[in-house]
Amino acid sequence: MNYSTRANVGKAMQCFLVLLLSLPLFTFGGSSTSYAASARQMESLKRSVVAVKVSNGVFISWRLFGTEPDNIAFNLYRGSTKVNASPITNSTNYIDPQGTTSSTYTVRAVLNGQEQAASETAAVWGQNYLSVPIQQPPGGTTPDGVAYTYSANDASVGDLDGDGTYEIVLKWDPSNSKDNSQSGYTGPVIIDAYRLDGTRLWRINLGKNIRAGAHYTQFLVYDLDGDGKAEVVFKTADGTVDGVGRTIGSASADYRNSSGYMLSGPEYLTVFRGSNGEALTTVNYEPARGNVSDWGDSYGNRVDRFLAGVAYLDGQRPSFVMARGYYTRSVLVAYNWRDGKLTKLWTFDSNTSGNSAYAGQGNHSLSVADVDNDGKDEIIYGSAVIDDNGKGLYTTGLGHGDALHVSDLDPDRAGLEVFGVHESTSAAYGAEIHNAATGQIYWGIRTGADTGRGLAADIDPRTKGTELWASGIGLYSVKGAKISDATPNSTNFAIWWDGDLLRELLDHTGGTGKIDKWNYSQSTTNRLLTATGTASNNSTKGNPSLQADILGDWREEAIWRTADNTALRIYTTTDVTSHRIYTLMHDPVYRLSVAWQNVAYNQPPHTGFYLGDGMGAPPKPNIFLTGN
Repeated sequence: MNYSTRANVGKAMQCFLVLLLSLPLFTFGGSSTSYAASARQMESLKRSVVAVKVSNGVFISWRLFGTEPDNIAFNLYRGSTKVNASPITNSTNYIDPQGTTSSTYTVRAVLNGQEQAASETAAVWGQNYLSVPIQQPPGGTTPDGVAYTYSANDASVGDLDGDGTYEIVLKWDPSNSKDNSQSGYTGPVIIDAYRLDGTRLWRINLGKNIRAGAHYTQFLVYDLDGDGKAEVVFKTADGTVDGVGRTIGSASADYRNSSGYMLSGPEYLTVFRGSNGEALTTVNYEPARGNVSDWGDSYGNRVDRFLAGVAYLDGQRPSFVMARGYYTRSVLVAYNWRDGKLTKLWTFDSNTSGNSAYAGQGNHSLSVADVDNDGKDEIIYGSAVIDDNGKGLYTTGLGHGDALHVSDLDPDRAGLEVFGVHESTSAAYGAEIHNAATGQIYWGIRTGADTGRGLAADIDPRTKGTELWASGIGLYSVKGAKISDATPNSTNFAIWWDGDLLRELLDHTGGTGKIDKWNYSQSTTNRLLTATGTASNNSTKGNPSLQADILGDWREEAIWRTADNTALRIYTTTDVTSHRIYTLMHDPVYRLSVAWQNVAYNQPPHTGFYLGDGMGAPPKPNIFLTGN
């Protein structure tokens, strides 16, 4: 199916929705929940063909779309020469033994024996990464005389200009950025947008009234209004300068106190146009600061703990949620950006009567998924879940934690599961897995300690489902059987990288990015990639700027900054795989995971279906495409 045809199909699907929503309700297998099966808006992407020179020729991979039929096949062309003898049906990657660094490649879908239009043309990379030049902002000096410089930090992706290719939105972190618990001035936060060729689309300076650190600026990149072009949303203040040079509020206002905190003055929420960074609308930020001490302390730590995410609260089109607080009071506010207007949908406040059990249950991150199978997304806010209508769904009562993973972790159980680790030394479990719909805890480990890290990934084919581990507890099967006393040496990120269905371990050594594979027979790891010349982010967390299925087939890419902050490198696999899976960015849970990945303590993205050893065919996503 060519791109013009897909665009027409997307428009037809939107019309079809109107008819669909007027139909009777349906009951889906095994579920007591009945609802109209609504397709979700999703971005239309190009094939994103990647070609990399390898020792035995050129490795090429490309996207399979979530909307394409099972019987679709592909032809691969080097220039005008077809490389494959018969249509490729069992994968979306290929080794061309005749390929050279001067070759170019296109892919053509074959549907019902008919070859479709050619994809975009891909040149051959000389190595397994694409270097994207970036422009380091000049440093400065704070009012107390401390000099600072900038490093590239967290990133996100979205189709900002509607061409079917992702652009990168990048946050620059000053060297004096602070955890909320630390006093002191910081340099301003700066956010850029880049095309993959290094063209800078815009730069936004958040100004002196937004403090720098992991908990302050949670930026969302997503096509919120369905026009095929992503918007960018984050908290702003007086003195923020947008991408076209316009200042929000007062340029001269300075609300910093002598400890570097902003405990007074207005706070704003701004929606920016993705293509040029122009501020489209600015409103007062909710939840409002109010009395600083209402959030758990009086000096400015817990009042400025922010989270954010994108969610399909109506099951069809994206909304977004901005949040404040998790150690004590927690407040979430949901919005729509539609037809050039920002509309508030609901507010959830743990201080509201009947919500007291939800206080203190938030994490340093959140997740978004349809946990109760009603077609609409919930906000998994750590140990608490907020329903799509802004009402509390449940809380486990296990309190605050640092790590959270939501997916179909156990393929033997219906629905999704949540694996979380918890900070309270008095919590019943330091690490546990529970039913994402009800909060029923399947099993857990009491640690009696602040369990700071934990990860869920299928890394061992000897046990069915995902393996789970956390700081100091060893490695467990999803059923709770202990596999090894040794804990895999990464509790940060996991990535689908090589040719099998197991996930690999993404981390860093001495600040340099790396990918390892768990050697389950020896309970150790084998190195697959050392990203020499790169630097990880966020101190001991060792995060990449972003991990996502950005290019090529369904395997994931990792974006690390170079150590000198002159470029971002997008690393891609060159391992051949016989597994054919549609782009993970067309799985709603995964796509929303990428949108919230940069929020506070970065967490790896997960799919809404079980992707691992022994999996069945992934379910077709119920989506329609917009744009392109």
